[in-house]
Amino acid sequence: MRACQLKVAVIGAGASGLCAARHLLAKPHIFAPPVVYEHSDCVGGTWVYTERTGNDDHGLPIHSSMYRDLRTNLPKEVMGFPDFPFEVGPPSFIHHTDVRAYLERYTNRFEIQPHIKFLTYVELVNPVSEPTGAAQSSWEVTSLNLKTHSRSIERFDSVIVCNGHYSDPCIPHIPEIENFKGQTMHSHEYRSAEPFVGKNLVLLGAGPSGIDIAMELCSVAKQVVLIHKHSFTFSHLPPNCLLVRGVNRFSRTGVICNDGMEYPADVFMFCTGYNYSFPFLATDVCLNIKDHRVTPLYKHIVHTTFPALLFIGLCKTVCPFPLFHYQVLFALATLDGTYKLPSKSDMDAATEQEYKSSLQNGISHKHFHKLDSLQWDYNDELALLAKCAPLLPVIKDLYEANKKIRQQDLCNYKKYNYEIVGPDTWIKVNSEPF
Repeated sequence: MRACQLKVAVIGAGASGLCAARHLLAKPHIFAPPVVYEHSDCVGGTWVYTERTGNDDHGLPIHSSMYRDLRTNLPKEVMGFPDFPFEVGPPSFIHHTDVRAYLERYTNRFEIQPHIKFLTYVELVNPVSEPTGAAQSSWEVTSLNLKTHSRSIERFDSVIVCNGHYSDPCIPHIPEIENFKGQTMHSHEYRSAEPFVGKNLVLLGAGPSGIDIAMELCSVAKQVVLIHKHSFTFSHLPPNCLLVRGVNRFSRTGVICNDGMEYPADVFMFCTGYNYSFPFLATDVCLNIKDHRVTPLYKHIVHTTFPALLFIGLCKTVCPFPLFHYQVLFALATLDGTYKLPSKSDMDAATEQEYKSSLQNGISHKHFHKLDSLQWDYNDELALLAKCAPLLPVIKDLYEANKKIRQQDLCNYKKYNYEIVGPDTWIKVNSEPF
């Protein structure tokens, strides 16, 4: 046991925060038991379903975007943390309550719960200058106990930010929205299909949530129009679902799209994703968020001015739990000396080169953190730098296979079941009848 363990704060007890806490606890010779701040009364983050929308009992915005009947769009065989797989056996596409139960088992297995401060809201994370005049080497975290309304300030050597990015809806401006007489909402507020029976619905955004909600609504709606930016096709769609490219403006009773057609809408739903939001970070931290890109971050994780401020889970279009695992191990490797970070100038230069390369490869500025198939090399790089075992190749293979099957058979892909039978081999097993 070293004389002075590093004291680390973790903000959030969702999947990424639990992963950070688990690996901090695994190195008691280096790290003191973490303090995990969680503003709700349970673990699970976005996987905790509530029928409520708007604000909670404490006046804080509802965090979760979970809807009642959501099933995962990834097979559970690829979703688990590498050191804690989901239970073997069908179904592969599981209900959100099963993911929450998995995270609760993870919490119990690694004895994380005693280190979580529930109903504790982080108000401020502030870098502290040491009296010696050295660079900021510690952090003050000001938190509010939501039960007692008392505030406390604790000092840490490092802060790991794990507050997720599915709670602050992004709502783009569409011309003449003030003329629209129907209902507008964001998918963050969607909970179930019943309120939309027999209605004409227009959904903007064909990302994972937009597509899944559209498929769910097709079972009850008169018509569902799914507006998207990029050309893509699915082999089979419900007969009352239309794919339309680009919205131009609102009318009184619907929207006019780029094809010149007007589509009636009783409800217009923004399925347009979420903003990155870190309201607790002091202005001195100088974190810049511009059009969905967060800077200055090295490897999407390390604040290059304050390297002990670390962010887990900013990347999008990924297999999340395995990515959290490697991001956490890399983050801890930078703290415990396993990996020596380059200088700030070198980290910023490397990030700028990566950014320019992504632009040259057709990736827009706003999608810099969107990895998709780039995630596999990224995970492997983090594993190499952290000196830990890489992800099994079968995870990539099944993830990419599911992506193709989903594209080809959107209505039925969740009826397939899979089994991993080796480090690079998976098979289909007794799938549901179509």
